[in-house]
Parts: sequence; C-alpha cells; structure tokens
Amino acid sequence: MAHSHDHAGHSHGEENLSDRQLILAVAINVLLTLAQIVGGILSGSLALIADALHNFSDAASLGLAWFARRIGRRPADKLMTFGYAQGEVVAALINLTTLLIIGFYLIVEAINRFAAPQPVEGWTVIWVAGIALVIDLVTAFIVYRGAHDSINMKAAFLHNVSDALASIGVIVAGVLIILYDLVVADLIITLIIAAYVIWQGATLLPRTVRLLMGAVPDEVEFDQMVENLRALGGVQDIHHVHVWNLGEHHRALEAHLTLVDYSQTAFEGVKRRARAMLEKDFGIAHATFEPCLATDCDDALIPAHPAPNNGKDTAGD
Repeated sequence: MAHSHDHAGHSHGEENLSDRQLILAVAINVLLTLAQIVGGILSGSLALIADALHNFSDAASLGLAWFARRIGRRPADKLMTFGYAQGEVVAALINLTTLLIIGFYLIVEAINRFAAPQPVEGWTVIWVAGIALVIDLVTAFIVYRGAHDSINMKAAFLHNVSDALASIGVIVAGVLIILYDLVVADLIITLIIAAYVIWQGATLLPRTVRLLMGAVPDEVEFDQMVENLRALGGVQDIHHVHVWNLGEHHRALEAHLTLVDYSQTAFEGVKRRARAMLEKDFGIAHATFEPCLATDCDDALIPAHPAPNNGKDTAGD
C-alpha cells in the first residue's frame, strides 16, 4: 500500500535550490558552451562539439526548469483552476525530448566523420574538456538539492551528470589521440555520449507522458484503494473512479458512492472518513464524491487495462 506524502506546494527538496543559484548555473553553462564550441572548431574534435551541444541543452534545461518553477508557484485562477504545477511536467517533457534529438543528431554526425575522418588536436581537447568537467560537477552539485522530488529538476540534474561523464570521455579521447594518434577514439566517445543521452531521455519520458495524460499515479495501488473505499462504514459500493496527478506531487480523485444511508449527515460522515483514509494511505489530498442511488448506477467502476491481442482483430468475436 502506498504511504502518505507531503503535498504542500513548496515543501519539497527543490525549495533548497534558489532561483539565483539556477540562474548562475545557466550563465556558467552558456559560457562553457561557447568555450567548447570554439575549442572543438580549433581542435577539430567532434566529441568536444558534441559535449558543447549537450552542455547547451543543460543550460536550456536549467533555464526552462527555472521558468517552470516560477510558473508553478502561481495560485489557481479562473483560467487554470487546478493551478500551474503541471507546467513543471511540461518543462520536463521539453527537456527530455531535446535530449533525444541531440542524441540522434550526434550519432548521425559521428557516422559522417567515420566516413571522412579529420585530424584532431589532442591537447586543446583535454584542456577544454577538463574545464568543462569541473563546471559540470559544480552545476550538478547545485541542482542536486532540488532533484529529489521533482521530475523537472531531475531531468535538469541528469543533463548535468551526463555532461560530466561526457567530459571525462572527451578527456580520455584526447589522451588517446596524443599518445597513439587514435583519432577514431574521438568518434567512439561521441557515439557513447549520444547513446547515453538517448538512454537518459527514454528512461524518464514514459513517466512524464503518463503525468501529462492523467494516468493513475505510480505510487497508488488502484485496486487496493477501491477496496479500502468499499470497506468504509456507510459505503455500499463505489463507481466511476478517477484518480490522477495535479502536477507531479498533488493527487486528486473523484468517484460515485452508493450509500447505505442517503441522509446528508451520513454522507458528510462518509466523505470525512474517505478523505482521511485517502490522504493517509495514498497521499490523495483532493477528493470529490457524488452519491448515487443503486438503481441509478450502471455498476461501471472503470474498465481494466486491455491486454495485448497480438494484432488479432476481436471485433467480430
């Protein structure tokens, strides 16, 4: 059974990360990107340019994360009656999609370089990548404090961690070029960076999409929740259950209840007990219930998730 969570809008770890720190991280990464691009052009290193593009996506992701946090703090209004917290999930989707695009672009560029190799100046690669590694680690440390409970900040943090690993790979490539004139190492590191970037994006993307589509929260055991509601005193049955996330950390539920006693007093008691149970056991702080007579309900709880039919058309069965 899921445990209760803190769902106050600003009680999560990302509060420890100030807007000023985020803006500083963005500025540092923009400057680093420019330095890496210049270094990559002067040295002829595709891996360094790949790291620069990835680093630019870091700066963009941090800027987007900062913007989404500011939007997410806005209170509910007549336009967004549930508030603006979902903006952080949208920002995460944009960041992760950008990761995937960059990853595939780097693969294409590396393949083209394999077909037509170019000379690479190893020392320039090592110095620029070394500076990049230090900045990546500092930025990742800054962002880490806000990455525990926010998929938006987690996406930004993963950008920085992957860039730090990429910088290490570029340094290794520079060393191999200096010692063994192994120019192909630059391209191999580029492919490794690209593969890691794609893996990162593909890992977090499904959860982000589920949040935007209003899927049942990952931590909520739907069947157990329904059974707990049915077991409440005064509840005869439950129908038309819908549960979803409001943003990333707030959950909402609505359902129709068939009651034993349809008096107003009894219904208020059922609602009070149901809301207390949902918040304690499933972290659902916003619950709306509607009473329905047994003769009026169609016994529709919610259909089970359909099992794959292996491509077979069962419409005529």
